[in-house]
This record gives sequence, C-alpha cells and structure tokens, in this order.
Amino acid sequence: MSSQFATCTVTRTTTVAAGAFAPGHLGGLTEHIPFELVDDVLEETRTVQARVRTLPSRVGIYFVLALGLFPALGYRRVWDKLVAGLTGIDLRTPSEAALRQLRRRLGPEPLRMLFDVLAVPLARPSTPGVRYRRWRTVAFDGCSSLKAPDLPRVRALLGKVRHHWGMSGYPSLRLTVLCETGTRGLLGAVFGPSENGETVQATQLLPRLTPQMLLLADRAFDGDDFLRAVAGTGSQFLVRLCAHRRPAVLAVLPDGSYLTRFHDLRVRVIEADITITTSGGQRITGRYRLATTLTDHRHDPAEALVRLYHERWEIESAFYSLRHTLLTGRVLRSQEPRGLEQEVWALLTLYQALRMAMADAVESVPGTDPDRASFTVALQAARDQLIRADHVLPTPSNRTASGISSAVLCALLPPRRSRISARKVKCPTSRYPANPTSEHPLTSQNVSSLAVEVHTEPSSSAAKGRSGQRNQVLQHMRTAPHRSWHARELATALDFSHYDSFCVQLGRWTREGLLEKIANATYRLAPDCLPPQLPTDSRRP
Repeated sequence: MSSQFATCTVTRTTTVAAGAFAPGHLGGLTEHIPFELVDDVLEETRTVQARVRTLPSRVGIYFVLALGLFPALGYRRVWDKLVAGLTGIDLRTPSEAALRQLRRRLGPEPLRMLFDVLAVPLARPSTPGVRYRRWRTVAFDGCSSLKAPDLPRVRALLGKVRHHWGMSGYPSLRLTVLCETGTRGLLGAVFGPSENGETVQATQLLPRLTPQMLLLADRAFDGDDFLRAVAGTGSQFLVRLCAHRRPAVLAVLPDGSYLTRFHDLRVRVIEADITITTSGGQRITGRYRLATTLTDHRHDPAEALVRLYHERWEIESAFYSLRHTLLTGRVLRSQEPRGLEQEVWALLTLYQALRMAMADAVESVPGTDPDRASFTVALQAARDQLIRADHVLPTPSNRTASGISSAVLCALLPPRRSRISARKVKCPTSRYPANPTSEHPLTSQNVSSLAVEVHTEPSSSAAKGRSGQRNQVLQHMRTAPHRSWHARELATALDFSHYDSFCVQLGRWTREGLLEKIANATYRLAPDCLPPQLPTDSRRP
C-alpha cells in the first residue's frame, strides 16, 4: 500500500527570450510566428519601442495574439497566462492601463502585415484533397456574424443592420476571405461594415488569385463583371449561377453541358440534378447550374465538376472554427475602431498559425487527409503550451517532444462521412424566414448514395420567356451563319408578334456579344457564336 503514496519530482527546462522580452511568446505557435518575423514587421511599420522598458513592442504583439487564445479573460488574466511558465524570472506585472496603452501604441498595422506574411498556401501538391488536376482549389465567401460592442464609436464605423422587425442588437462586421479548401488556411481577408457586399470585398482579394488556382464560389459571386475579373487573373473558376439566369446555348457538348458567353467571356455551363438518399431512406433532389472556364469536356467531365463543387463548403468550416471554436461566439472585446481592426487582424493571424501547425502535423504522415485534423485539439494544445511556455524555442533535445503536431496526430478524426441536415436557424428573431416545408431532415443523417444527373437538353431550361426567344433566334441564324438578317425577317420567321420589343432584345444580345449589328435593324452572328467548322477532305473534287 505504501507504493500508492510514493511521489516523484518532474523537472522541466524552458528556453525563452531574455529579460523584458521573456513574456513575448505563444508557446508552440511561436515556431510559426518567430521572433525574427515579429521584429521585422515592427521595423517595417515603425512601431519598435524607443527604449526597452517593461513592455517592449515584440511582447505587445504576442500579448495581442494571446488575447485571441483566451477571449473570455481580461488583460491581467491573459498576462498571467503568458508568465505562468516563467518561474524564476524577475518580471514586473503591468497594470491593465499599461497593457491598454501598449495596444494603442502598436495599432493595427503590424498585425495586418503579420497576417499578410502568413496568408500563403499551406498544403503541398501531394496533400490529399487540396487540388483538382493541376489546380489548387480555393473558395470565396463572406461571414457577417462577427459582432462588435454596441458603443457610439463602433456604431459610427459599422452601423447597425436594419431588419423587418427593427435594428440588430450589436453592430456586425462583414468578413470576406479567400480560403484554401483542403487545409482551410486563409490566403487573404477583407473586413468592414456589413453594408459592404461580399462581391465588393472579394474584388479586393482578386490579386491573391494565381493561374495555378481553381476558384469555387456560390451564387453571390456570379456577376458577369466579377467573373471577367476572376478570369483576368489567369485562374479558373467553378461558380454556381442564380436560378433566374438562363445563359444562351451556343453549342451543346457530348456530356450534356453547353458553351455560352458572358459578354466577352466564353464559359461552359453544367445543369444537373443531385439526388441524395439518406440512411433513413429519404430522397432529396436539388438542381444546380454551374459555370466554369474549364471548357474541355474530355478532360473535365460534367459529373466530376459537379462533385468537385461540394469542396466549396470547406470555407464554411473555416468560419465555424473562427467564429465559434476560437471566439466561442463572443462579441469582440475592442471598444474603438482602431482596436477593433487590430483585434480582427490578430484573430486571423492566430487562426492561420493554428492551421499551419495542423498542416505540418498531417503532412508528417504521408497520405493523411487534412480534414482529419481537429481544430479544437490544436487550439487546446496551443493554450496549454502557452501557459507552460513550452516549445517557445525548441532545442534538439525536446524537438520531438509532445507539441501541437503530436496532439493533432494523437487525436485524428475518423474519415469524413457524407452527411446531410437542415440548415436550421435557431434564433427566434433571425432575418431568415422559417421554412417548415423543407425536405431536408431536421437531424443529421448519413448519405447512403449520391446520384448526379446532367441535363442532356440544356435549352429546355430556358424554353420560356426572353431566354427562349434568344435561343430560337440563335438557332435560326445558324442555318445560314454567314449571312445578314433583318430584324423584321427574323420576327416573321419565328412568329414574334411584338416587333418593337423584339428589336430591343436584339440590341441587348448585341451588347452581350452574341450578335453584330452591321446596319440599321440588320444583324449577324458574332464570330464566337458561329457553329464549328467541320474538317474537309482536300482529295475530294
């Protein structure tokens, strides 16, 4: 029995910066945000302290980042976390006013530059789930659920959202990011008042796109001008179109997709029905219309692209990790505009550093899907190591010791299951209307089978209204593609009774690049809308 009361002594060696710089660390995350990088950012933004006292600027950067790790704690309690593992070092305890002044002295610029340095692709080309053929898959989306304190200075910056029942409770901040779908790492971010639309903010992120990327986006980003700007970067895109858009059918491809034009941009449209059968036997069908610059149906089959579009939902998991796991749904703590900007950049930087640690963990075991890395496990390990001041400056003797990567690998999630559930809004005063007739199940269910049916007659989806008239006109003009057609001649041949309205539509189709106007009320097909030339045999007489 005496062995049950035996004791032992555990001795641990911690290596940190010397003197007043000792509290400046993030535990194991310091490897991804090293001292040298922070010092260089401070030098570039001219925020280095004039003289070294109790709170150097480098310590301030790590303190602001640590505030994001402990959103429920005040300044003094977060400072206690930073120095908890630094026993034996004589450090003065600053007041909350001193820590507040430290944040004001730094401002948002160093944190913004720090995020810009870290916002790079995280996955290697061989990492599973991050590429489609030779392109790295990325996604655009926005989040407007970040809440700021309801104070006059914050309201002057962000305003309040007006709903049909009144004003929102807190000023909301809209955040739009460019995300790597596999690792969910960030490649860029823009935030501001919620009045700024997602497309307006996403336009500022277009320089982040490269020709090696394939952009996945939802219906909020299907504008012609925005898609032309995306194509101008050299990257490819796969974007879902709004239901009311019915593009012109220029040529039907063998797999059921068809070619069309968005002004001067030639794209391919895929219309498909996706039918899901749940484990409970319920069948759910949804219709998708996707537009892409991948026009070769032989290398990029329609069904493969429809299945690829599902990867866009990775960005929703990124927002969930940032808003609910990291912030735990809390309102941002800063009470002035510059402090709010600094806090958001610090949260994005911290999120990116955690994703970098997770990516390093899964890539240490070849073939491991990044989806299996748990953000919650990485976050808790980072908090524990900050409190212990562990792995601040790894030495050869403890480089292989337990760290964030080891914690992630020891708690890998099982391979992802295909599941479906209703997008149910639980807030009683939500701006989204209730939909009790939704066919989606109220609880998550496993998907037992998924079938994709590509429409083989895309023109039938545009057989009504003006879109049907446009396709009829194009089809009739292709019977003699090189001749000129008078508007009245077309109206008579196709039995269109409203001639004036028909002339207005011809002018619109001309501006869209489908037709060329060569004389008064006289048109011909644009060169890109001509049917393909069949090869001829030169041996025939």
